[in-house]
Amino acid sequence: MTFIKNTKKLESFIGTNSIFKGDIETKGTLRIDGTVDGNINADWVILGEKASLNGNITAKGIIIGGNVVGNLTANENIEIKPKGKVHGEISTVKLIIAEGGLFDGRSIMGKEESKIVEFYAKG
Repeated sequence: MTFIKNTKKLESFIGTNSIFKGDIETKGTLRIDGTVDGNINADWVILGEKASLNGNITAKGIIIGGNVVGNLTANENIEIKPKGKVHGEISTVKLIIAEGGLFDGRSIMGKEESKIVEFYAKG
């Protein structure tokens, strides 16, 4: 199950045969199928099965299909797919690890803001 909400289209792409060194900051969705050595800051980040990242990711949501050595921080959710591997710290509200996915590190689960409205009786 993939939890990409409110994304209109893929904004940026790093292909299978690409190697990128340096930090990336972008709006929208970034898909990586190649190798990145640096930190990423985007709205949504998707790492394909052949992707490799050595660095940290900060985003609303992150989907990991490849290999990450670094820390992940997401405001909404992080999903590790069956072939995904994460070695590092995860900080998010929702964490999904599919069968076969690997997470080696520490997780910090923040609380999602309550959307419950309380009514008080006048008395």
